[in-house]
Amino acid sequence: MKYTLFVFLIYCFFVQVNAQDSTLIRRIYDEALLRGHAYENLRQLCKDIGPRLSGSSQAQMAVDWSYEKMQSYAFDVVQKQAIKVPHWERGTTESAWFKESTNNAKLQKLQLLALGGSIGTNGLLEAEVIEFKSLSDLQNAKRQSVEGKIVFLNKPMDAAQIQTFKAYGACYAIRGNGAVEASKLGAKAVVIRSLGLPIDKHPHTGSMHYQNDVPKIPAAAISTQDADALSKALSSGKVRLFLELDCRDFTDVDSYNVMAELKGSIYPEQIITIGGHLDSWDTGEGAHDDGAGVIHCLEALRILKELGLKPTHTIRVVFFMNEENGNQGGKQYAEWCLANGEQQIAALESDRGGFAPRGFGLDGPDQFLDLIQRFEPTLRPYDLHIFEKGYGGVDIGPLKEKYPGIPLFGFIPDSQRYFDFHHAPSDVFEAVNKRELELGAAAIASFVYLLDLKL
Repeated sequence: MKYTLFVFLIYCFFVQVNAQDSTLIRRIYDEALLRGHAYENLRQLCKDIGPRLSGSSQAQMAVDWSYEKMQSYAFDVVQKQAIKVPHWERGTTESAWFKESTNNAKLQKLQLLALGGSIGTNGLLEAEVIEFKSLSDLQNAKRQSVEGKIVFLNKPMDAAQIQTFKAYGACYAIRGNGAVEASKLGAKAVVIRSLGLPIDKHPHTGSMHYQNDVPKIPAAAISTQDADALSKALSSGKVRLFLELDCRDFTDVDSYNVMAELKGSIYPEQIITIGGHLDSWDTGEGAHDDGAGVIHCLEALRILKELGLKPTHTIRVVFFMNEENGNQGGKQYAEWCLANGEQQIAALESDRGGFAPRGFGLDGPDQFLDLIQRFEPTLRPYDLHIFEKGYGGVDIGPLKEKYPGIPLFGFIPDSQRYFDFHHAPSDVFEAVNKRELELGAAAIASFVYLLDLKL
């Protein structure tokens, strides 16, 4: 009889706790949807500042705006962490045309963007084009077929992939490694098909790299529509391409990660980091990548404070600088935490756009997967149903090396439209849906509330 009573009391306790959780999460969603600041904050970041490439004056404006915004919410701590970041500029000249070898052929203009970190062409560069459908095809080519030409890497993202990030990952190498592999065979430049699923006129930039023992050559991405046109022209005969870029590197510059905290009421020395990256590419306005992510996390912290939900652990939101072309913000943050003797116990990143939330992925030990899967019944009414092994994020990734075994969580929104805008001029404030952005902020606030409570 005593054992039965004990079991009943334990059952009642957990029912009461779950009911309290459900009530508080409903309050979180009401605050985000009815009195939220997310959409207006994103508007200010995108429209009043715009694109925020590391090292630019607009990146510094974004740092100042973020610091002032965090101070306006009267968080327990607001601070900046000084870091060094690369400084690359696109320049003012970015042009390309191609011409078929047939009689009376006309020049056809290409929509393109230099890849981040590319060197310039030092004037107009002209050469015959050779097309490859994959990086491996280029790697297996003979030098005599490539030398002195412009390599065109035309690998479309796989539209059959349901999870679009898998399609992106399968193509990333043509952007990241294309210039190195083309240069090894004596190419004069490389142009790639933009990493995007739609067939449109918007080229997509992104980071690429060089190799110290391989000559540097210019690298650019052309729109998917132009990639199809260029490929069609090549199927009929030889094509010459004319390319001019005046992008260049400068000396590294000073910048900052921007941080705010709600101090833990029981374990203030134990820190849960949440955040995204403040920098963006220099086209569009960085609305989905990653304005939405930093605003998600800022709004989550604001909501917890507004509702008086004092965390047991310290919750720190970090706006990281330089994810796009170096990840110095993430690397130097992890080093700073370790040097300060901090106890980092978990981290979460939002860097997949401001679309409707679907759940969270875990990069970490299985015991934390068991933990977050127990959140599912409470969060399913809010359409959060993905709680699985996955990816955390670029910015929080370096914490794994400094804090072995730390769980990293990645916010998972619907991904179907993300690569319509990723690194493209179309990534502007108007491309973000107000309600979806607010739902994302509420999802992160709810997840962090439960994580803090259950860790």
